[in-house]
Amino acid sequence: MRNLELPGRSPVHATEGMACTSQPLATQTAIDVLKAGGNAMDAAIAACAVQCVIEPESTGIGGDCFCLYAPGGSTDIVAYNGSGRAPAAASVEYYQQQGIGKIAGGVHSVIVPGAVDAWAQLSADHGRKGLSELLQPAIRFARDGYPVHSRVHADFASKVAKLQADENAARIFLPGGQVPGVGTIHRQPELAATLDRVASLGRNEFYKGETARDIVAYLQAHGGLHTLEDFATAAGEYVTPISAEYHGHWVHECPPNGQGVIALLLLNIMSGIETGTGGPITLERMHAEIEAGQLAYSARDAWLADPAMAEVPVDGLLSPEYAAKLRAAIDPARAQEPDRLLDLPRHNSTVYISVVDRDRNACSFINTLFDNFGSGLCTPTGVMLTNRGDGFSLDPTSPNRIEGGKRPLHTIIPGMVSKGDRVVMPFGVMGGQYQAMGHMQFLTRFFDYGMDIQEAMDAPRFMPDPFKGNVDIESPVPLAIREQLAAMGHHVTQPAKPIGGSQAIWIDWDEGVLTGGSDPRKDGCAMGY
Repeated sequence: MRNLELPGRSPVHATEGMACTSQPLATQTAIDVLKAGGNAMDAAIAACAVQCVIEPESTGIGGDCFCLYAPGGSTDIVAYNGSGRAPAAASVEYYQQQGIGKIAGGVHSVIVPGAVDAWAQLSADHGRKGLSELLQPAIRFARDGYPVHSRVHADFASKVAKLQADENAARIFLPGGQVPGVGTIHRQPELAATLDRVASLGRNEFYKGETARDIVAYLQAHGGLHTLEDFATAAGEYVTPISAEYHGHWVHECPPNGQGVIALLLLNIMSGIETGTGGPITLERMHAEIEAGQLAYSARDAWLADPAMAEVPVDGLLSPEYAAKLRAAIDPARAQEPDRLLDLPRHNSTVYISVVDRDRNACSFINTLFDNFGSGLCTPTGVMLTNRGDGFSLDPTSPNRIEGGKRPLHTIIPGMVSKGDRVVMPFGVMGGQYQAMGHMQFLTRFFDYGMDIQEAMDAPRFMPDPFKGNVDIESPVPLAIREQLAAMGHHVTQPAKPIGGSQAIWIDWDEGVLTGGSDPRKDGCAMGY
């Protein structure tokens, strides 16, 4: 339990239902849906749609989605991969011929968005209410306006140049040429109209109707390879979850092309390292986690790709032997030099939603644009487009090289924890590359150090930068530890902004109580009834 004399949040407890998101209005939307008879899937979709409006820098209908869903809290967990694909005409050779050495923003970073397809499929298969009803709160916020929250304002302010570079983005997100102030009302009438068409006409409006034609025309005008056929054939898929045991619990993740396998690899490595005394913010523990992160992310770079178009050795990555090999490579007294730098982009833009209903359906739901405001390209109909294609490599020897119809390496990873034959916690961590590291840090602090669900989120974070070999460390970590890490060879740096965000709900089956937490690094909250 936290020191109640210090600023902070307590966990939220309830019995009937609970929702945790990074936006209070989205959390309230989810609770409203639950109270109106919707289930956890309904609530998650409605909340996500709201966040696509009121947290537009982090997510949008022009992005991607992944979901884990446990009907009735059973371990028959449903996993859905709603990540989009590259245009059919995309190839390494094309970009080489154009003199493009790296995909880094702009029209070539835009893949076909998978989110709307995922919402429609998951709603039809697992929800109680139709997608049309679930989109109504988002439509109202887009049409009538919503108050800008503090973290949203800060994210807007950090991307002014990006927004100014696109006529539609500047008009919508910089009204009057200014960043919307904290507590002021912001409206997105173009997006309201688009959402209303999807609500009225269904999923195909986005992929085959007016919205699809608008997006494709806009992309082609900017030099994109996208076609109406690319949108008409877009479809996500149900996949089989992967899992690993950690201290008497099973942790479940979506399989590649997401990096959930790397989160499990990190847990496998750390399961054989002593927790020590003094909590997770000690020199010895931080060094071990940093080193494990460097090794795991090197493995990600070498192997992770779309399994439909490349061989991804999931069993090998999750084998005890491989974890032991990496663990043995950690020098307890010295930092290692990264084997190589990753050719993947920086980003921190995602929303994660956790919902449990009265029937104990548990939903772990994540939706993303990739970077803040994605590609920075916004259609006349108000759809901000993802830059998830930045996750591809243009190295023809990479398993993650860009190819027509291929899904890029994805960083967003919903999580689920079970014990015995029941799910006990849907959870997730936002923050781009950090997410695999974040899953490990949240779970080890919760299970190994006795922190409650909120304390495990609040604790200082650190992340080995997979680009430069730096280690980003949040400011609450004592200076003495930073200096000792630097003396061991770590290149210690201050992150540009707080590392990630998170949500989680613990299900106490014996007491019938739900306990939720929501990350203070974002604007959101946990709420139950």
